[in-house]
Amino acid sequence: MKEMLAGALALTLLAPALAADDALQVSGAGTRAVTTAPVQHFTGAVKVEMLHTPAGAQRASAGSVSFPPGARTAWHSHPLGQTLIVTAGVGRVQRWAGPVEEMRAGDVVHIAPGVKHWHGAASGSAMTHIAITEALDGKTADWQELVSDAQYGEARPAGAPQPSRAQVLLGDVAPKLAQLTDDVLFGDVWARPGLSPRDRSLVTVSALIALSRPDQLRSHLARALDNGVSKDEISEALTHLAFYAGWPNAISAAGVAREVFANRP
Repeated sequence: MKEMLAGALALTLLAPALAADDALQVSGAGTRAVTTAPVQHFTGAVKVEMLHTPAGAQRASAGSVSFPPGARTAWHSHPLGQTLIVTAGVGRVQRWAGPVEEMRAGDVVHIAPGVKHWHGAASGSAMTHIAITEALDGKTADWQELVSDAQYGEARPAGAPQPSRAQVLLGDVAPKLAQLTDDVLFGDVWARPGLSPRDRSLVTVSALIALSRPDQLRSHLARALDNGVSKDEISEALTHLAFYAGWPNAISAAGVAREVFANRP
């Protein structure tokens, strides 16, 4: 019994030393510094969070790189290649003289050693990836010229759809919310057969008028017109709701409707 107690005491005394051992390190979320990528190598306000910096004989580094819509790297290559793991949003990657490839959350991209390429966010969506890179003689990248606006403007995969309204409005700050808006709200709820798109637009416009949500009302009025709701029906809804949702709400909504109608035949 005494031997067991002595052993337990010894383990207790050793615990602090083992916890400080470099053999196992835990870097807590929110404890790592986030820096702005250098403008000579990146276009746009790109943020970098280093997840692992090699020490001693280690060669591999890992960093989480966040690109707002339209942001991208310069053309560059890596002496030992690079692996990208897309964690959020929609991005683009292209090798020199090659086609533009789209990459989305969950995709893994490997660039072979010495291949000139660039990568970044799509024009309508932010994108974040983890970049895993090995150093050769202390060097991880050979940076070259910036990707011009003309080159980036052509960087759209053949047949790629236009970014959705949600991706344009939310993709740079809340890419998951943009995805849920597209896939769940408009991809599922709005597609249910119980109401036609026209009727759903009329219900949605009425709710936004009653709640006094002018920013959302603006886009939904345009959608309502596309879905077959007439200008006269929208005008009648405004008049009707003035008595049930409040005169100020209806007056504010009428101003938004005037803007939308002015841009439509």
